Amino acid sequence: MTATTNRPLRVLTWHVHGNYLHYLSWAPHTFYLPTKAGRPEGFGGRRGTLPWRDNLVEIKAEDVRHTEFDLVLYQSRRNWETDRFEILSDEQRALPSVYLEHDPPRGTPTDTQHPCDDPRTLVVHCTHFNELMWDNHGVPTRVIDHGVVVPDDAAYTGELERGIAVVNDIATRGRRLGKDVFERVRAEVPIDLAGMGSLTVGGIGEVEHGDLPYVETKYRFFFNPIRYTSLGLSVLEAMTLGMPVLGLATTEMVSAVRNGVNGYVETDVGKLIGHMKRLLSDPAEARALGEAGREIATERFGIERFARDWDDVLTEAAARKAVVSA
Repeated sequence: MTATTNRPLRVLTWHVHGNYLHYLSWAPHTFYLPTKAGRPEGFGGRRGTLPWRDNLVEIKAEDVRHTEFDLVLYQSRRNWETDRFEILSDEQRALPSVYLEHDPPRGTPTDTQHPCDDPRTLVVHCTHFNELMWDNHGVPTRVIDHGVVVPDDAAYTGELERGIAVVNDIATRGRRLGKDVFERVRAEVPIDLAGMGSLTVGGIGEVEHGDLPYVETKYRFFFNPIRYTSLGLSVLEAMTLGMPVLGLATTEMVSAVRNGVNGYVETDVGKLIGHMKRLLSDPAEARALGEAGREIATERFGIERFARDWDDVLTEAAARKAVVSA
């Protein structure tokens, strides 16, 4: 609820990252998702097999300009540079707004200016690393750590003497997502790859979100081969399941995984392979690391904290309307 009303806020946003949108809906507000025929990028609404919550409401793109909202939540450069001019009215573009940035900068990691250049818009970053690397050029920023949920009955066993990685479209996204790193590891360690498009590189294929925890928990460890992206939700879900996590010592991974505590991160892939081989032969260490990871994830990446943080941000943004209008 907001400081100025006794009802949930009406937030216009887009379907950009499905899993994040699913978790975002734990915030106690109503999110309107514009759709178009054929459900092109950003206009997919409630598509897919995720267990969408009732506060995610589809609205036809052509009806957006005739609907009342309290604020707009942008989630991509396309939303900011194109979509808002195509489907929002002049009055709606003047509404309080928040820009959720999902990724670190792509071009140069240190000198790329963020596309949102409006100081009246709050830019929310998913990690402190992302906020550090973007040139936000004076626009106010906030960091909201991810929040995740896993089934209560999905318990880590680690019975399979194999690791698992979960990466979508690794074949087409290449070095940034660590295709070469995964292949180097796979040459020495028994490890499976799940995710969209993984069959093309000898993986086990896409596993539906609801089934993935029950598949993952049988594996001895979770491996994240990605060089450069935001802190993956799949990593945090694995931690919350009680799995030891191994990955590259880059981006926000270095703050989520502590060597010898809940897993291992290295820039030397050879050292990572050594840790993996040891865990395959030492299930007790794997279990101890995984349990510590579950405690860390529960404290830092719990869905209740995540929902509170988003409630605070959206409430503060909407309150700016009252101040401007006063």
